[in-house]
Amino acid sequence: MHHIDIRIEQDVYAANDRIADQNAALLREHGIRAIDLLGAIGSGKTALIERLVPLLAERGIRAGAIAGDVYGDDDFKRIVSLGVPAVNANTGKECHLDAHIVEHAIGHLPLDQLDLLFIENVGNMVCPTDFSLGAEKRVVVVSSTEGDDVVNKHPMMFRGGTIGVINKVDLAPLVGADLERMTRDIARYNPTMPVFRTNLKTGEGTKALLDEILK
Repeated sequence: MHHIDIRIEQDVYAANDRIADQNAALLREHGIRAIDLLGAIGSGKTALIERLVPLLAERGIRAGAIAGDVYGDDDFKRIVSLGVPAVNANTGKECHLDAHIVEHAIGHLPLDQLDLLFIENVGNMVCPTDFSLGAEKRVVVVSSTEGDDVVNKHPMMFRGGTIGVINKVDLAPLVGADLERMTRDIARYNPTMPVFRTNLKTGEGTKALLDEILK
């Protein structure tokens, strides 16, 4: 029989939540809204940032980002090329960001020069769910190429999310993905979650999504 020490697990989450609350308070103090981006590897999280940053600039909103990855700086380089402040947050063997990693990253950002902070989590549909980071909203990104059963396989990601994004809608016919099924599944697990369909190659759906993020 497997033995699980529930108390230790609860202590870990409680410690994380305390730091997340501190992160949120610090960001509020500087007037910064933080958005946690979650989704699988290749779902389109970095591409979404690339589309939203110019739209934010048009509205006079200064963006920054924390790029979370297990290893490497590929996403970080893409974000920096947008001309916005960013921090590369490698987790090593961990499959998610936690509040302490984000706390450390925030300390390297010019907070007085930011209005909105994207926190791009590690590409994973399971691990990030239980770790709050101090963001005010969680945007969950899935793509048609992951299969139209992806939502049903990862319900907790959507139950804890704020906004849903179904990306790569242009590829749905090519991979046989039913976008209506994906939308219905999201509504089943989180009836109040607004859902947006995007094609980040063309920018389709991003303006409406940004309006929702900024509400």
